[in-house]
Amino acid sequence: MSEFFASGTFDLFLLTNWILAAGWYAWAVRKVRRTGTWSRWASSCFYIAIALLALTYLGPIAAWSHTFFWAHMTQHLVVMMVVAPLLVLSNPVTLAFRVSSPATRRRWVVPVLRSRAVRIMTNPWVTWLFFAGALLGTHFTPFYDAALRNHDLNFFIEQPLYLIAAFLFYFPLIGSNLQPRRPSHAVRLLSLGTMMFPEALVGAVIYFASVPLYSAFDTVRPFGLSVLDDQRLAGGPMWALVMVVDSGWMMLAAAEWFTSEQKKEDALDRRIARELADEART
Repeated sequence: MSEFFASGTFDLFLLTNWILAAGWYAWAVRKVRRTGTWSRWASSCFYIAIALLALTYLGPIAAWSHTFFWAHMTQHLVVMMVVAPLLVLSNPVTLAFRVSSPATRRRWVVPVLRSRAVRIMTNPWVTWLFFAGALLGTHFTPFYDAALRNHDLNFFIEQPLYLIAAFLFYFPLIGSNLQPRRPSHAVRLLSLGTMMFPEALVGAVIYFASVPLYSAFDTVRPFGLSVLDDQRLAGGPMWALVMVVDSGWMMLAAAEWFTSEQKKEDALDRRIARELADEART
């Protein structure tokens, strides 16, 4: 048992990519700050996201995920519900735009941002369906069990799928990344709120199932929970905790809405004040 608790994984490929991403972000922020400012909040979100990825996919949790369902589900929940929105809040698209040269912006960045593909990929209805489809399609088909047994399927398909689907879902809803058309604040709140339904559905089915759903976890364990108790421990947070987390992101979207409206009111007040001052001078 002591060997199990000391177990861990070390993936040089993942670590190298995360170091490269963190290095690029740090370089870009330094370059932007030479002539302007960059939000410390955005930088903090990025580095926290990278740290959570390392904690989730390296070390004991990654090793335990092959034995315990709750550990495997923890990986997905952290990536989908925390890492992805934090990456969105780190404003990587805005940073890439600001660090680019004027020629690069004209030739590459602006055309890409205005492209039809990007408009479709950032459409909140499309991203909602993609994220919900990824959740339901992977958990309620043979894909999930197959990914648990096949390293390449899990590493190159399942893990990137959850991160990409969640990132695209949150991208048009929170933060201040550049994009061709941002949905209204009401649509953002509606999208965040309704995503609770497929998330809760997946968690509830897993939690209330009376038989093991995934044969890969129906094996002899070195200690601890039975197969069904382990399954309930995996489904419980997916069923209930995601509602709490989603409520937090909804509160952030509501705060952004309030700030936006406040800015509009302040601008209107300034315009009225200028008009009154002009009338008083005439």
